[in-house]
Parts: sequence; C-alpha cells; structure tokens
Amino acid sequence: MKMGSRLLLVEDDDVAATSLRRVLCEEGYAVTVASRGDVGLSLAAEGNFDVVLTDLRMPGLDGFELVTRLSRSYPQLPVLLMTAHGTAEVAIEATRRGAFDYLLKPFGMQELLEVLEKAVRSRRLMADPVVLGSEPASTKEAIIGSSRSMQVIFKEIGRIAARPVPVLIRGETGTGKELIARAIFQYSDRANRPFIAVNCAAIPETLLESELFGHERGAFTGAEVRRIGRFEQADGGTLFLDEIGDMIPGTQAKLLRVLQEKTIQRLGGRELIPVNVRILAATHRDLEAAVAAKEFREDLLYRINLITLTLPSLQQRSEDIPALVNYFLRRHGADLGVEKPAIHPEALDLLQRHAWPGNVRELENTVRKALLLSRGYPIDAELIKEAITDHTSVTNRADLPFAQHVAALLEEAKLGKVDEVYYRVMADVERELVSQAITLAEGNLTRAAHWLGITRLTLRDKLAAFGIR
Repeated sequence: MKMGSRLLLVEDDDVAATSLRRVLCEEGYAVTVASRGDVGLSLAAEGNFDVVLTDLRMPGLDGFELVTRLSRSYPQLPVLLMTAHGTAEVAIEATRRGAFDYLLKPFGMQELLEVLEKAVRSRRLMADPVVLGSEPASTKEAIIGSSRSMQVIFKEIGRIAARPVPVLIRGETGTGKELIARAIFQYSDRANRPFIAVNCAAIPETLLESELFGHERGAFTGAEVRRIGRFEQADGGTLFLDEIGDMIPGTQAKLLRVLQEKTIQRLGGRELIPVNVRILAATHRDLEAAVAAKEFREDLLYRINLITLTLPSLQQRSEDIPALVNYFLRRHGADLGVEKPAIHPEALDLLQRHAWPGNVRELENTVRKALLLSRGYPIDAELIKEAITDHTSVTNRADLPFAQHVAALLEEAKLGKVDEVYYRVMADVERELVSQAITLAEGNLTRAAHWLGITRLTLRDKLAAFGIR
C-alpha cells in the first residue's frame, strides 16, 4: 500500500522535516517537502499526492487554513495535521475543517505510520475508479462480468447509488463486496466526499468501538490523546462496514443508536456529535441465522438491509471466468516480468470447470501463481493443475512423518523434479496449522484465530487459499 505513495510534508522545522523525510522514505513513501504553508498549497495543486502531512503553525499559511483550502479544492486528498498544541479546541477545529486525522507532538513513528496507511488506503478507495463490466487497462480495478447475474448487479448499482439509504452487500468470501461498495460510492452524489472502509473482522473486538466512534484522552489504558473515529472522518460521506456480521453485540447496539439518532459519542466522552454518514455494509454470514442464534441484533438487521445486493459466487457465473482470467493476466503480467502473458484454451477450460470455493480472489491468486510458474511461456493445463493444487504436496505424502516429508522433497529437488522447496514446506506447515486449528475449534473462526494469534480476516483468507471449508 505505501510503496510508491506520494506524500507532501509541510514542515517549517528543518530538523524535524529532515528526520521525518528520512524515515518515511525508508518506509517506501516518495516524499516532497515544503517549509511554508502557501508553498505546500501550490505543490498540492501541481502534484498528484496521495496524502498531505502538515504542521499547524507555519509561515505563509497555517495548518488550519491549509486543511481548509485543500479540503475544499481536493476533497479526496487526506490531510493529516501535526500539532504540539493538543487541546480539545485544536482537535475539534482540525476535524471541522476537514482533516483526515491529527497527531499530537511528540508522536511515535509507529503511530504516524499507522495513520498514514489508513489515509493512503482511503485515498485509493476514493480516487481509484472501479470499472464495471468491461475489461479496463491493467492498472484499473474492475468488476468483470457479462453474465446475466452480474448485469443485474450493475443495474442495481445504478438504481441505488444516488439514493441516500443503507445498503447491505451479501456474498461469499472473495466475491468482490468491497469493489461493489466502492462502485456504489463512486456513482453516488457523495462521490466527492470521504469514503472510509472499516473491516469489522480485522480489528480486535476491544478496539473496534474506538476505531468507529473515537475516544477521549484517558478513556482506557493507552488512550493518551483524543482520537477521532471513522464516523467523524466519514462525515458528509460514506462509511463501509465490511464483515459487519462479525461485530460484537455491544458495538452493534451502539451502531444502531448512531443510525437512529445520527449522533455519536466518543468513548469516555459526554458530547453528542452529529454525523451525516451513509452506511454501506457487507457480510458473508447468514445474518438471519445469526439473529436466530442471538449473535446479531434483529433491529440492526432491519436498519442496514433496506436495500440488499446479493453477489453470485464464481461458480454461479463461470461464463465470466475467461474475461476474468484475461484481466488478471494483463493486470499482473507486467509486475511478474511477463510482457505478453498468454494461456492455452485447454488451461482456460480447466479453470472454468474448477469449483473455486474462494471465488474471484482464489482465481486471481491461481492466475498469479501460474504466471510465476510459466516463466514467460504460455500457460498450459499442467501449469494450471500445479497452481490449483499447490496446497497439496507434489507427491501427496500427507501420511508421512514431517521429517520424512521434508527429506523426500529435498531428494526430489536434488534430482531436479521440484523447486522452491522452502516455500512448499512453509505452505505445508501453514496449511496443517490452520487446518488443525479450525478443526479443533469446531469451525469457530474467532476461537481459532485467537489461538493462532491472527485476525479472523487473515484466517478466512488462508482457509480460502488452501481450499479448506
């Protein structure tokens, strides 16, 4: 996400600017420095920046005025304000003027990098267009599909985009729910306002409320400064709540109150803050079953599913696979050093006949793997079989003790029959680990992810990649 991201740093302190620039460049940002606010404004107008990081007190134009002008002229450009004057008034004023977030000096570099990554991701989600239906240039993100089921989805996007109502996007993991949410946003009348995405499954339960609603200083251990939440950042725009079915009941209740009253309350605070936010939500779960099991609030379900889009699985629209494969070949070929990627018809037929439990995401991963294996030659059926079955060992020796399995793989590598043994063994270890964890947890993702020390989202992606259901 950060590699190649263009950052404008507006800081009049030469020592601080030099230090920040060095660290940010090491992290992969392309940094341009301005020592005055008015110079920063001119540079922002000339350059295609992904994020602006500015001090508050500077010559030429202070941080407040810079935030105001940038927010007005470039609403999709996130601006982060740094200040050594961390009063409540400064925080409120920065947010009111359109700052994406603010940082209180002195701040830790990890805190800065985390906020920057969120800002760059929001910039990408707002600014990068999602093309519908056709095959775009390889740099564009697209929802590919000419099947009848996808044409219905495209028509629904056009029908509901401009209506200021919540939308619930349902579909299996890997079907493209976030892309659909971005398309709804881009065709809406809020397209020039913020689009903020929150994955409810990727954030620890103890931190999700703070992420959504913000917190006051001292609200909990470690809350050293006031922090605005995603609702405030999305004010006037759109908030996408991905995997809302994984939200815990307490947070569900607070979300319902926000939807009803259109105000939020930061953790540890008393002030009611009005917010004007359109909610788009997504889930792979059967929410009606979750309601019956007392895991999801029925009144919240009624609030978020005023309009529902149900995305088809890839198996249900297999006629779209050739177009998807061609799109992924072009999109990833250049990055992997394949100038003119090609695929044999029998390989394409094999892809169409596969079940794809991980849907479009799994298909994309398989195409990328096949491109790597092809070494620039046209992809044939054997390469596709190897890419699809990469989650099993070449000789299928699952019953052997692990030491013997490694020894056998190394012997085959010695004879030139296999390569990349390190990655094969690491994949075998990871597959066995997540497989045993999800089995022991009797399918409970939260429990298995907790044991493994990873997020539910990461665990779900690994299960899909390994074909474990």
